[in-house]
Amino acid sequence: MTKPSLPDLLHAAVTAVGGTERPGQVAMAEAVAEAVGGTATDDSPPSEDGAKRGYAHLLVQAGTGTGKSLGYLVPALAHGERVVIATATLALQRQLVERDLPRTVDALHPLLRRRPEFAMLKGRSNYLCLHRLHEGAPQDEEDGLFDVFEQATPTSKLGKDLMRLRDWADETETGDRDALTPGVSDRAWGQVSVSSRECLGASKCAYGAECFAEAARERAKLAEVVITNHALLAIDAIEGAPVLPQHEVLIIDEAHELVSRVTGVATGELTPGQVNRAVRRAAKLVNEKAADQLQTASETFERLMELALPGRLEEIPEDLGYCLMALRDAARTVISALGSTRDKSVQDEDAVRKQALASVENIHAVAERIANGSEYDVVWYERHDRFGASLRVAPLSVSGLLREKLFEDRSVVLTSATLKLGGDFNGVAASLGLAPEGTEGEDVPPWKGLDVGSPFDYGKQGILYVAKHLAQPGREGSRTDMLDELAELIEAAGGRTLGLFSSMRAAQAAAEELRGRLDVPILLQGEETLGELIRTFAEDARTCLFGTLSLWQGVDVPGPNCQLVVMDRVPFPRPDDPLMSARQKAVEEAGGNGFMAVAATHAALLMAQGAGRLVRATGDRGVVAVLDPRVERARYGSFLRKSMPQFWYTTDRNQVRRSLAAIDAAAKADEK
Repeated sequence: MTKPSLPDLLHAAVTAVGGTERPGQVAMAEAVAEAVGGTATDDSPPSEDGAKRGYAHLLVQAGTGTGKSLGYLVPALAHGERVVIATATLALQRQLVERDLPRTVDALHPLLRRRPEFAMLKGRSNYLCLHRLHEGAPQDEEDGLFDVFEQATPTSKLGKDLMRLRDWADETETGDRDALTPGVSDRAWGQVSVSSRECLGASKCAYGAECFAEAARERAKLAEVVITNHALLAIDAIEGAPVLPQHEVLIIDEAHELVSRVTGVATGELTPGQVNRAVRRAAKLVNEKAADQLQTASETFERLMELALPGRLEEIPEDLGYCLMALRDAARTVISALGSTRDKSVQDEDAVRKQALASVENIHAVAERIANGSEYDVVWYERHDRFGASLRVAPLSVSGLLREKLFEDRSVVLTSATLKLGGDFNGVAASLGLAPEGTEGEDVPPWKGLDVGSPFDYGKQGILYVAKHLAQPGREGSRTDMLDELAELIEAAGGRTLGLFSSMRAAQAAAEELRGRLDVPILLQGEETLGELIRTFAEDARTCLFGTLSLWQGVDVPGPNCQLVVMDRVPFPRPDDPLMSARQKAVEEAGGNGFMAVAATHAALLMAQGAGRLVRATGDRGVVAVLDPRVERARYGSFLRKSMPQFWYTTDRNQVRRSLAAIDAAAKADEK
């Protein structure tokens, strides 16, 4: 039987979703097929199994509208062996599982003569735990699970959430939190879910045969394509906890988020509340001496944290060092006691013990990690207005971890709309642990970078305007000239503005000021749910939406209602960010340019994502306005501009106002 060609497969898939193949999509599919071993060029060197392979790994920049999901799904399904696809956002996971994969599988079935199975797999805490729901667990707070269930009519928000979760447990097929709409609070979900450390295991649990998390794992073992998230991928690859089924091909979408997500998984934290919780959970299960030892260490830690000032700890202070060693030793004693004492008369004792053990093991691991110290870790105090002080530790870099754990035993395809920063892939590649493209040598994973472009004509559809006449933004204080400029731009655009701010304080100040000046609705992040804000913004052309980080990457509003995207300043990391400043310093000490490698790269990635909010469809027109003169004046300005879509560039404020007014007039005419 003749094997179907990739062009035929792609054509069938694209036709099924009502589209047409685009040159960038075709180029991407061909490159992905080669990377995963489906095809090879004549001059590709053979791999160990004799198949020809030009490179082991692929970085693909695919602009908005390219159709990159099908660009990797088609070769993944044609591959014939298991492929894991990891994404960063819930929206894309849902799109793949609920829309793209069902349609693509149906379209390819006649050509492949088989129907590839697919499944979604997440971390255990994302699934409802039937043991926790029906048998309960030690409650650390009032208004716990069974307190609520005993009430005739719960009145608190937590109580209502828990009652809804109990009803939902009888209806859901997956137990996946993301399938519950509307959602519930983290506090409510925490009472009906468990972490992998707290889980009893299917063989020991009375509900093991019905477990939602175990069912998801079984589906994944049988599937050809497994959809997961960056965090679970990091746990699987880096922590050595095999939670994903065996695979030799990995596709990472939204790959610009990977380093951040991996860093999050590899970050440890100690807080007084967390330690006190561990003490309460363990105290009922161990001897008095062990409990008192942990309690004493906990009280010492809490006193120290009351005096903690935010910032990096380049050396661990002596008093903190002694405290951490006391916590570590006390936790070790409790862990030993929990493992050796068992009262079989206690109902659900295993579940109680497992939760206590998980809490104490985490305290032990983080305290030991910080107390031991490592040149490859960064330690700092953080203070939050609501949650108080915390002690945190994170890896100075995850590039080595990724190179060793992610790229050695599989072919990896990484894709995003923003992987080229400053005109090439090398910056992103370095953060992933890959050497500059074309570098040869032992232990250097070969990779290829490919920019397949975008179907949009950015030079004709959009303008990049930099307000070079404004004063350079300082660290503090109001920017009156920036607010004046912003008001004039919004007036010219007739509303239709997405305001992307580098801090919540700046977004709030701008909203407060301009609500008093302008006769257009201004929505502010935090005043409603994000979904509701975006829906309102998309429905009303005169409305503006101001906000911070999640808006830089999470807004998809095609059409005339988003014709002006404004960035108040270059979104460099905060100078007092302990992890970023430590990474920058490390690059400088190694002889590199720390500012460009860390701060400028961070800003470029966000600005590329933010600018991508403007043009979402072929008919979109508008302006990206950066109200920070450094993008024109500073030496690094060209690096930032090259990282964004290649709009027509100007610093002429009058030209931009005329353009915005013309676009607004055309949109109003179309609305009539």
